[in-house]
Amino acid sequence: MQIAVDGPAASGKSSVAAEVAKKLGYLYFDTGIMYRAATLAAIQSGIDLADEAACTQLAEKINIEVGPASIDDGRQADVVLDGQDVTWQIRQAKVDAGVSQISAYAKVRELMVAQQRRIGEKGNIIMAGRDIGTVVLPNAPIKIYLTASVEARAQRRHYEALKRGQNSHYEDVLAAMRQRDHTDSSRATSPLRPADDAIIINTTHLQQPQAIAKMYGIIASYIAE
Repeated sequence: MQIAVDGPAASGKSSVAAEVAKKLGYLYFDTGIMYRAATLAAIQSGIDLADEAACTQLAEKINIEVGPASIDDGRQADVVLDGQDVTWQIRQAKVDAGVSQISAYAKVRELMVAQQRRIGEKGNIIMAGRDIGTVVLPNAPIKIYLTASVEARAQRRHYEALKRGQNSHYEDVLAAMRQRDHTDSSRATSPLRPADDAIIINTTHLQQPQAIAKMYGIIASYIAE
C-alpha cells in the first residue's frame, strides 16, 4: 500500500499524515526533508542558491539520513545531514525562503526522486510532499491533496516558530509563504498541483484532530473495500 499526500507549505500534510501513519502502523516519509537539508547544506557552504550547477554538485555529494525521532521535542523524525542533527535547523526562515529555489532544479529533483521511489517501493508507506501523486508515486492507489488559505498557513508557521523560541513576524511569514506558493506552482519541473485523481481536503477551518480523522477515514474506507 502506497499513499501519496501532497499540498502547499503548512497545509497540515506533514503533521496530519504522520499521525495517520502511526494509527495505521505505516512508515511516514516527508520528502520535503531532503530538499530542506540540501538547501541548508548550500547555505552552510556559502553557495549562491541561484547557482544551479553548484547546488546540483553539492546535492550529489551530501548524505541525508532520516530515522525515527530520538528526542521528544516535537520532531516527527531525526534528520541528519553529513552526520549532524539538523532536524530543527532545516525549519529556519532562511531555509523556508530558499528551499523552493533548490527544489526547482531539475537535476536536484531527479536525484531526490530516485531516493524517494526506492523508499516508496517498500510499501505500507505514507509519503508526503509536493509532487508525490503526480511524479514520485503516480500509481499510488490513494492520493490525497491537503490545502488551506495562505493566511491560515502563514499563521500556523508563525506560531510554530514562536513555540520554538524563534523570532518571527506574521507579515514576513505571510509574504514568504505567498512567494513560495508562486514558485512551487509555476516551476517548470514537477509543479505543485493535485493529481487528477487526488481527493482534496481543505484544512483552513479544521483542527488537527479533525483533519486526521478525515484522512484516516478516507484511507480506512479504501483498505476495507
